[in-house]
Amino acid sequence: MEETKSSLGGPSSSFRLRSPSLNCLRLCRIFDVFDRNGDGMITIEELTRALEQLGLEADPSEIESTVQCYIKPGNTGLEFEDFEALHQSLGNTFFGLDDDDMGDSASQEETDLAEAFKVFDEDGDGFISATELQVVLEKLGLPEAKEMDRVRQMIISVDQNQDGRVDFCEFKDMMQSVTLRIS
Repeated sequence: MEETKSSLGGPSSSFRLRSPSLNCLRLCRIFDVFDRNGDGMITIEELTRALEQLGLEADPSEIESTVQCYIKPGNTGLEFEDFEALHQSLGNTFFGLDDDDMGDSASQEETDLAEAFKVFDEDGDGFISATELQVVLEKLGLPEAKEMDRVRQMIISVDQNQDGRVDFCEFKDMMQSVTLRIS
């Protein structure tokens, strides 16, 4: 099977294969290539190095921010299952769901959360700032929007890495905890 190269601007037809067993096999091979020391985990450093070798230089702190919520507590990196979940999430975010995936409620929930996150992340930088949250609260007509200190406190309450903004993983954790409390 011949794969065509794609630019970063358009979806790659080879990103997600139709056959789950072939996709899993290919993902295992990619995992093994990224796992330089063969310990069964891909660290942030290994992932950063692999992306650089592919010509996709990215800020290690941005990579860590994106990947951190997929790393199980106590681990130093992504195990294969974590890597697979990250791959699925990226595929859904950048390429949309295939018809075959529509029945998968976890994938649908992840997609819904990504769409909700985009509503708050007005500048598209991958983070929700206090200013962005304030704008959305104003649009919703909520009184909290009038007090920036209160808006900042909302950010602080879910900002696990204390960088003053909410990334997707923190947003997802917050939304899932809200869902659990309501259920």
